[in-house]
Amino acid sequence: MAYTLFVVEIISAFILAATLLYRYGDCYRNHILVTVSVLTAWYFSFVIMFILPLDVSSTFYRQCIDNSTTTTLEADPGTTTSPEKHCQEPWSYVPDSVFPNLWRVVYWTSQCLTWLIMPMMQSYSKAGDFTVKGKLKSALVDNAIYYGSYLFICGILLIYIALKPGVYLDGSKIKAIASSASNTWGLFLLILLLGYSLVEVPRNLWNNSKKNYTLTYTYFKIAKLSTDKCEAEETVDEILESLNSVTAAVGPGHPLNQHVETIVQKLPIQLRDKLNSRAPPERPTPPSLKSLVNLHKKTIKALHVLQRTETQWALTLERVLHLEDVAANARSPDARFAHSFHTPRPRLARLLYPPLIEWYWECLLKQYFLKAMAVVTCIMSVAVVWSEVTFFSKEPVLSIFANIVIAANKNYNYAAIVTISTVIIGYMFYCAYSTVLKIRLLNLYYLAPHHQTNEYSLIFSGMMVCRLTPAMCLNFLSLVHMDSHVIKQRVMETYYTQIMGHMDVLGIIAEGFNIYFPMLVVLLCLATYLSLGSRLLSLCGFQQFVGDDELTTDLVDEGREIVKREKRKRQRAEESLARRREYNDRFSNYRTTRDNQDGARTGLLHDVDSDYYVTPSPETRRPYSDVTIEDEIDRRFGAGTLPPHPPRSMTMPPRGLFDDV
Repeated sequence: MAYTLFVVEIISAFILAATLLYRYGDCYRNHILVTVSVLTAWYFSFVIMFILPLDVSSTFYRQCIDNSTTTTLEADPGTTTSPEKHCQEPWSYVPDSVFPNLWRVVYWTSQCLTWLIMPMMQSYSKAGDFTVKGKLKSALVDNAIYYGSYLFICGILLIYIALKPGVYLDGSKIKAIASSASNTWGLFLLILLLGYSLVEVPRNLWNNSKKNYTLTYTYFKIAKLSTDKCEAEETVDEILESLNSVTAAVGPGHPLNQHVETIVQKLPIQLRDKLNSRAPPERPTPPSLKSLVNLHKKTIKALHVLQRTETQWALTLERVLHLEDVAANARSPDARFAHSFHTPRPRLARLLYPPLIEWYWECLLKQYFLKAMAVVTCIMSVAVVWSEVTFFSKEPVLSIFANIVIAANKNYNYAAIVTISTVIIGYMFYCAYSTVLKIRLLNLYYLAPHHQTNEYSLIFSGMMVCRLTPAMCLNFLSLVHMDSHVIKQRVMETYYTQIMGHMDVLGIIAEGFNIYFPMLVVLLCLATYLSLGSRLLSLCGFQQFVGDDELTTDLVDEGREIVKREKRKRQRAEESLARRREYNDRFSNYRTTRDNQDGARTGLLHDVDSDYYVTPSPETRRPYSDVTIEDEIDRRFGAGTLPPHPPRSMTMPPRGLFDDV
């Protein structure tokens, strides 16, 4: 029983990571190394999220034993009473050697993935070279500035520590410096994401409960996506123009023909046909290897952007059509959900989610459920912000989460500690990761469902998750007052903190940044609540959804017209398909009727033939063409030797029987 919850948590983390990867990635199209790396990054991050609460409850139990032992020895030094009798062992308790080994593997594997392996894989995936060696070289050059800046910061920190009196460098200090630099970067990113998502998550839930607002915002979004889609198509068209000139200049016998074919093979079939249909230029200029490499790199990027925008366009269009169906069905007196366009669904889905249940959920219950969830998440966000601002106060304890966990510990309620810790970490993970999943940076990174995410975006998400998780867990331990070096109070450390180490080597980070920087989340939340960022971007010319802005109204009207055009296209397509099906049905009925008539005629002939095709053996078979008129007269009027309907077992009469007539 000791390992039951531990194993369940490990398996749950893997199922969650594999499900998300299956939803967003394409395991059959993506490279196996990318799939394994992203799965490992996501899985280890979720392992920390699921297992850290067990480490917290185990730490409280060990602290109880330590306090009981100390108290017993002070009262009676010669006592032999076991301190475990005074402390209730949690049913999720595992041996002490499990957590340290697990955290070493998980933490250092994640750090190697996010700082060494995945950046190289990301640069390798977008490199335009045609050989493995060339791609590796381009990846190293692409990461040179990135790694150089990181090494420069680490070098400054090493010099600072070396010159600081009383501090000596050793292996543990160097490891602490690396952890400090990584966790400080992760904390910086975490505060930015939390400052945005702690407000946006409740607000989005509340806004999604308002059908008119959601439909208006979707109109605005599809108008923006229409512009992005046109720009992506124009970029790809320019790539095709360049490829057309290159293919005309590089013939089958040219040394660079193989590289050109490599670029052409990257194009989808539709774009490849479009390229082949173009007329070649009159005097094409022969390309160089360097220009082909640049063209290959531009092609990869352009195809990524086009695939992303087309996927977003399709998903947003389906959403806006669904929202219009919800608005139309809400006014319908019939409590059955009707779709504007027929969408085939699995039989199990039709049984479990019939039109009656769909109507009650979409038109009646969903809005109240979203409002309730908005209230719950709002309370959680306020608790997180308050705890971030007050977690450094040890007397009195002002952090809400610290008070809850301490109260549960006093009652030896380890199940409540695990549950509360899981809820807190889970909500912080959801806020941060939901922002990562929706992030759109430099028009490249976007995680699209239905297996539409490219390798570049998957690797980026894996890097961000690995960098966020350690900083988030250390921040959580500070919120519940389990980091003694932050609250300046003696408490027993979790095994996670012992493996991660503290950042005391760098006084600036330990005494200032990690304590006061999380307080900036209040300013970021306030700016997000007032939509200052959206209004500022809108003033700078970037299209943002601001309700009282004239540009927003124009884009909403444009999006509404775009949806109307798309609906007319679908209606014409469905009408054409219906006419084609009707024609096929009529043709099939005609064929069936004709076949039946032909079968009836064949049957009549067969009735005649069956009387005379009496074939006990091939030698005695008599075809219908050999039957004389006399035979027919004898059969019809009962004369002669043939019965009216002779059975097949009878033999045919011999030939020439009536030759003398």
